Formats: sequence, C-alpha cells, structure tokens
Amino acid sequence: MRSNTITPGAVAFVPRAESLAELWTAAQKCQGCDLYRYATQAVLGEGPSSARIIMVGEQPGDKEDLAGRPFVGPAGALLDRALRDTSIDRSDVYVTNAVKHFKFEDRGKRRIHKKPSVVEIVACKPWLDAELVIIRPELIVCLGATAARAVIGPQHRLLQERGRFFDHPSGASMTATVHPSAVLRSPDPEQRNANYEAFVADLVAIRERLSRRR
Repeated sequence: MRSNTITPGAVAFVPRAESLAELWTAAQKCQGCDLYRYATQAVLGEGPSSARIIMVGEQPGDKEDLAGRPFVGPAGALLDRALRDTSIDRSDVYVTNAVKHFKFEDRGKRRIHKKPSVVEIVACKPWLDAELVIIRPELIVCLGATAARAVIGPQHRLLQERGRFFDHPSGASMTATVHPSAVLRSPDPEQRNANYEAFVADLVAIRERLSRRR
C-alpha cells in the first residue's frame, strides 16, 4: 500500500462537508497557499457524488479558472472523446485536480500554465481527500505525473509504472496514465495518434478493472 504524507495547508479551510456543493463553497475562501491571490476562483471537481471513478488532473487551466469548472478546455474535450471511445459511462466519472487554483505566469495578454510546486500540491491535498470521502470511488485515475505523485506517492514514476494498479487507503484501486494535454502536445499528427491510442488502451484497462469490481 502506498500513501502520501500530508502536511497542513488547506486543512483549516476544509469543512466536514456532506455534499460536494458545500465543499465548493468553502473552497472559495481557501488561503492554504498563495495561489488563491492570483486565480479567479477555486475549481473543485465536477460529476456525480455516486461516481465509481475519480479522475485527477494537475490543476485548472486558464479556461477552467474563468469558468469555475474542471476539464472544459481542449484537454477536457480529448478526455471526453476517449471516454466515449472506450465506452466508459460519463455518469460513472468525477473529474477534479490535485491543485484547485490556477497557477500561471503572465506573457503579454496570455496567462501561461506554470507547474505547481510540491508545497502547493501538498497544501491542497485536503480538498482532494474531502472529495474522496464524499464520493467513495472504486477507482482513482491519476492523469499525469503531478496527480500520480500527489495521490499514489512522491516515489511514483509515471513512465515506469504507467497502467499499474495500487491500493489506496480508502479501499479504492488507483492507477496513473498520461494527462490528455500530453497527447495534445505531441509533435506531429502521427505521434499524436499513437499517443492517443496508448491513452485509450489505458482507459480500456481501467474499464475492465471496474467491471471486475461489480
């Protein structure tokens, strides 16, 4: 079993909530790290509280920060396409991020994604823990290395352990694959297609794992 050591950050701001709506409201007042000073709003997850799968990305992007919803940009569109292609019911999925505020740097009129630090990831972990308590998923899918290290542990190496399943302390299974944005960053169409097919193969394994848990 793998776990991540959690230090206080957002702890003082996370209520003993019984609903995702309560969590969302409380998260808007979070000052667990300095990212709240620059982001438009906190962006928690989206999906049914009965979801069997939680998919965890890194952090909201520019579009998500403005909309207040996760995975509404190009990466979210690719994820939705992959879920359709693998016949994973979207009503079985809750999508969220390891970090709830958008971290960026200004570049002209654009806000460019900036990778969150370990301190920021750890500080924000109590919000993800609270989402897990309410939803009680059967599977936790980490999208990208940042999410994997936040959930599975800092020792996780995505390239070496991609597709492997581990036990989460909650009783759920957890695994990691690439973030959809990594597919979008492929250098050419041929490579993008190959990377997409590999991503789909990971989701097929996740779907099969879920079917065995019924």
